[in-house]
Amino acid sequence: MDRLLEGKVVIVTGAARGIGADICRVLGSQGCSVVVNYATSSKEANEVVAELKESGVPAIACQADVRNLTEVEEMVAKTLAEFGRIDGLVNNAISGRQHGSLDEVTDQDFRDMFDFGAIAVVNTIRAVRPAMKVQGGGRVVNVVTEIWNMGPGSWSTYLGGKGAMVGISRSLANELGPEGITVNMVAPGWMVTEKVDPTSEGSIGFGNSLPLRRHGSAKEIGNACAFFISDLAGYVTGAYLPVTGGRVTQVGV
Repeated sequence: MDRLLEGKVVIVTGAARGIGADICRVLGSQGCSVVVNYATSSKEANEVVAELKESGVPAIACQADVRNLTEVEEMVAKTLAEFGRIDGLVNNAISGRQHGSLDEVTDQDFRDMFDFGAIAVVNTIRAVRPAMKVQGGGRVVNVVTEIWNMGPGSWSTYLGGKGAMVGISRSLANELGPEGITVNMVAPGWMVTEKVDPTSEGSIGFGNSLPLRRHGSAKEIGNACAFFISDLAGYVTGAYLPVTGGRVTQVGV
């Protein structure tokens, strides 16, 4: 069977662990070369690269704080020097306090979330756009969140950043479409990563509360990213895809 991403090159930000690492694993399994971005977690990023290479996936680790345009441009230059092209970009990186009541969170907490939800996204897209434009197009996938639709209390910092990401994604889908660059969003629910015990009472109870009656793996976020990067999604842009086991639907977005 042909793999969806054969011959493509994709940068995944915040890919040293968690959902980002699983996105890399899925994309690699579908035939593409993977750039594992990290800010400070060099050991973990190189472990992901070693794992990918053991599976026959061309991969490199690239340090860049995605909030810093110069570092992002250096990462893009390194990617082009190594692989000669950039077909996809997955914006997954985030760091900082994401949860807390309005009385607890600080201005810096809001700035951190905005920096990752807006500034980092703009930096990475600006940096890959020239290469994608020369190639005749490319794919951007921004990892947002299911709670964008739910609006729970004590998540105002996180939703401030992710809300900015949603708005930027929709606007740039219109702006970059004529260049053949699609911009889509994947909205994860609470997914099983290496930090979650799927046999725990909490995980099992959460899974049973969903329409699909199971707690989803982070690799299912990778599956959604693979679809958006693949030729199957060539006529899809500006889309918001909840990957939540049915907890959140498209209604109201």
